[in-house]
Amino acid sequence: MIDINESVMQFLLAFVVVGPLLGAAAALLPAPPGLKGKSPEQAVLRHGVTVTGAILAATIVLALGFDHDHPSKMQATTDISWIPALDVRIHLGVDGISLPLLVLTALLTFLCALYSYFKMPAGPSPKAFVALVLLLESGTLATFAVLDLLLFFLAFEMVLIPMYFLIARWGGEGRTQAAWKFILFTLLGSVVMLLGLLLIGIKAGTFDMMALATDNGRSLTTSVQVIAVLAVGVGLAVKTPMWPLHSWLPDAHTAAPTVGSVLLAGVLLKMGTYGFVRILLPAAPDGFRTFAPYLAAFAVVGIIYGSLACLALAKQGAKGDLKRLIAYSSVGHMGFVLLGIATMTPTGVNGALFANIAHGLITGLLFFLVGAVKERTGSTDLDALSLPSSGRPSSNGSAAPRELPAGAALYGKAPRLGGLLAFAAVASLGLPGLAGFWGEMLALFGAFRPAPGLSRPAFLTFMAIAAFGTLLTAAYLLIVVRRVCMGPVPQQAPKLADVHTYEFAAWTPLVALTVVAGLWPKALLGLTDPAVQQLLAGGTR
Repeated sequence: MIDINESVMQFLLAFVVVGPLLGAAAALLPAPPGLKGKSPEQAVLRHGVTVTGAILAATIVLALGFDHDHPSKMQATTDISWIPALDVRIHLGVDGISLPLLVLTALLTFLCALYSYFKMPAGPSPKAFVALVLLLESGTLATFAVLDLLLFFLAFEMVLIPMYFLIARWGGEGRTQAAWKFILFTLLGSVVMLLGLLLIGIKAGTFDMMALATDNGRSLTTSVQVIAVLAVGVGLAVKTPMWPLHSWLPDAHTAAPTVGSVLLAGVLLKMGTYGFVRILLPAAPDGFRTFAPYLAAFAVVGIIYGSLACLALAKQGAKGDLKRLIAYSSVGHMGFVLLGIATMTPTGVNGALFANIAHGLITGLLFFLVGAVKERTGSTDLDALSLPSSGRPSSNGSAAPRELPAGAALYGKAPRLGGLLAFAAVASLGLPGLAGFWGEMLALFGAFRPAPGLSRPAFLTFMAIAAFGTLLTAAYLLIVVRRVCMGPVPQQAPKLADVHTYEFAAWTPLVALTVVAGLWPKALLGLTDPAVQQLLAGGTR
């Protein structure tokens, strides 16, 4: 790690938050004559790669300059009065909880910009596309960096409009309905969340998250905490999404362009669970404890529901869509994150934060790969991808009258693409040694011994149900691998292009980080654990 002056760290964090916003405005301006090149469209896509690359570089320098010996300390802080009448401040900072999410967001947005430079989704002007992606990045990074409740709400809402247009203008079939469903669900949740945030800020006398965490709910009566947790929790649960508030997600993922799905799964879903950890756990612990068993119950129902939905979609003849299946798998994976948070223990919350990062890496990779499969085959329908075999010989040597389903044979047609898809699938099912394993295991450990005041028999039940969900997860993902990757290659099968160079460039960092996080979990847990310990102790450690 490197020693960086605090004022430079402050500048870096401010640049990370504001830089994409400036880049979005610049994307809409005419390109200077020297930068247009052969195509103005390529110029603006190159601008997107440049800006997101600069933000990623700044985030990496910020991570290198971060004091890893004191990850619980809020660093690179900026605190400026903005609206004195409401005591709203431009308060930014980063600690061991938010730093990994900042790096993940910057990385995924850069990879999406790089991928789009070579494979721009079909739709209107690239200018608007690049501007919306950068606006989305700015809102997401701000959500993880701000330390004021009202600023958090503004950043939280800032991402909705760009994601709506990315789905509605560059999406596939059913995009308009999916975009409207996304915006209506999230806006309705946000209205309730705003009321809860205002209640916390007014009753506690401050909107500052650090002051609220240190106060640890002492300024709020239990009834106020309960109402606030219910109101804020509903808004966060919609974005997570928690069963049964998840129904917008499969439609949004199915209709979204590839990069839209990557950003939605890898970045936007993390904002909801981050709000639970950053705001509700420290600011309203008594109210959160009241709802923790219900949150855990909804979480494990989501795990089982998501897995059963995926099994139904993976079944032969179900006309299951591969993008829709991965979207439902996200409902199950985020269920483990919510279960870890509901335990209110350092083990469970660390598991939730780890699972957040793992889900962003693995599911982002899965959506990239499914987009590549659709580009090559023209479909994400599992039945269309699975080919009929030529018929099995019967006992008398004649061919069987009916054709038997066989896999799409990606291993034979495009071995690298098939191998990457299988890797992402086994990472998603939680294979030990890969990133998906640790978060789910720690969430289950947290449920084994929940925080004092929570019913241990209830959480042991939740743990058992969630553990059964891991078996269902393995079942549907292995079915997908068998149907898409395996099978004989028919003699007349059309040739499929294997992984292109730009695809390798976009996917390799996700593969490498999935392996590194699985083999060396301390790299992430060493950051989050001290910060979680302090957060749960009310800033007194």
